[in-house]
Amino acid sequence: MIRIIALIIMLIPGVIAALGVKLMRDMVFGILQAPFPFLWLQFLAGLLFFLAGLGFIAGFILHRDRKRNKVQAIFRIPDSNKKQNRP
Repeated sequence: MIRIIALIIMLIPGVIAALGVKLMRDMVFGILQAPFPFLWLQFLAGLLFFLAGLGFIAGFILHRDRKRNKVQAIFRIPDSNKKQNRP
């Protein structure tokens, strides 16, 4: 049951990102959707939806990989327990 809930939580940002791509595509072809009065506003909303969905999924993957220590050194969180070399 918990895995199904986790899958649903990960599908919601994916659907939001797909909606953003659809809104941006419709703007390119000149199709105005109902809640938006202007095409440029529709494109900005689509871009915002796409970036929000993609950012959530990317943040989740980065968080998971940091926990499993599978990221490059630049993305690792510095460990405060280790001694730091200070002059």
